[in-house]
Amino acid sequence: MKIIGITGSIGCGKTFLAEIIKKIGFSVYNPDVWTRELYNNKDFIKVIKENFSQCFQGENFNKRMLRELVFNDNRELKKLENIIHPFLYKRLKNIIHKYAVKEDLLFIDVALLYEFGWDKYCDYVITADADEKTQMERVIKRDGISAEDFYKIVRIQMPQDEKKYYADFVINTCKSENILKKELIKFIEEIL
Repeated sequence: MKIIGITGSIGCGKTFLAEIIKKIGFSVYNPDVWTRELYNNKDFIKVIKENFSQCFQGENFNKRMLRELVFNDNRELKKLENIIHPFLYKRLKNIIHKYAVKEDLLFIDVALLYEFGWDKYCDYVITADADEKTQMERVIKRDGISAEDFYKIVRIQMPQDEKKYYADFVINTCKSENILKKELIKFIEEIL
């Protein structure tokens, strides 16, 4: 089995590429989904409360307040990452072991692939790419955030040019789905 990471800075279209790969017929796993599931886990929320009590009013957790806190303070971001990453890594290992025999290719859709150090588990990395203006327009439309919040998110991610430099394959996502599908199929055929 070969593991292919799909990455790219926010708004570059990595999730769109992942959706196309699913339509082609391959499994794609996304740790962002796993992270959202964590916030429904009582034990995880207990650890968050122990470390970020200011984000709670009684038992009520304010996720937006936590997001603001970590986007404005790199130390707090690192503290949160140190809580979340072990869970995500364990889940990744379980998926790799589960599908190692069944699948020829396993895709993981991870915005922070290089930041997590997960590129070392990948046989290949695809980096989705788009110009900054397109990125910002996509994110503002999709998430309803301000340009200021967009730049806060971009600042905590590895620069897009660096992600492209380390990638095995870079795909500009400012194309039609049909063209992107052809590019992905060509890539998949080459690695198989």
